[in-house]
Amino acid sequence: MKIRALLATVFVLFVSLVFIGATAFGETVLVKSKEGLGKHLTDSKGMTLYYFKNDSPGKSACAGECSGKWPVFYSEKIAAPKDVNAKDFGTITREDGKKQTTYKGYPLYYFSGDAKADDTNGQGVKDVWFVIDPAKFMKK
Repeated sequence: MKIRALLATVFVLFVSLVFIGATAFGETVLVKSKEGLGKHLTDSKGMTLYYFKNDSPGKSACAGECSGKWPVFYSEKIAAPKDVNAKDFGTITREDGKKQTTYKGYPLYYFSGDAKADDTNGQGVKDVWFVIDPAKFMKK
């Protein structure tokens, strides 16, 4: 009985530490790779993150109907993957009052046409929506 109680206590402590750690670090951004597309940023569930070519650093140009098709990505804190600088992530407050996470100043979005992890249906839409390869993004 004592061993079961001890194991239960250890399990509860472990789960608590995992939960506290996850909330302390915020959303983990990942770098995924897809044949024909290459590397790109996703959220911790593997949902692809996009940038809008019409945005400018620190400002979203996607509002109204656009924001229905391209929901904002926001996490108060970002845990950056290896080889990606955590300082490249930031937050803006949009004109609609919502907060949005940025990468190198550019707002990040989901695409409503992506139903599951690893979908990249937003890539190249109207030649203004693109995935982000962190090794190549905004390099000249």
